[in-house]
Amino acid sequence: MTYEFRVEGHLDDHWSAWLGDLTITRHHDGTSTLTGPVADQAQLHGVLARLRDIGATLLSLNALEASHTQATES
Repeated sequence: MTYEFRVEGHLDDHWSAWLGDLTITRHHDGTSTLTGPVADQAQLHGVLARLRDIGATLLSLNALEASHTQATES
């Protein structure tokens, strides 16, 4: 499944590999979106733990369907 993590602040590109090769998009509102495939719940929890470890504030988490339509939001 593809996930989209929205965090407060602009993350540098070097975090992409450390966070599981997620694609980082920086937005004009001062937030960043990290998007990419997550294999299972263990990997999802790993990404969340790494975001916590770098002090990123999680604003939203979306599971995207294959068509990149928003499926769930927490």
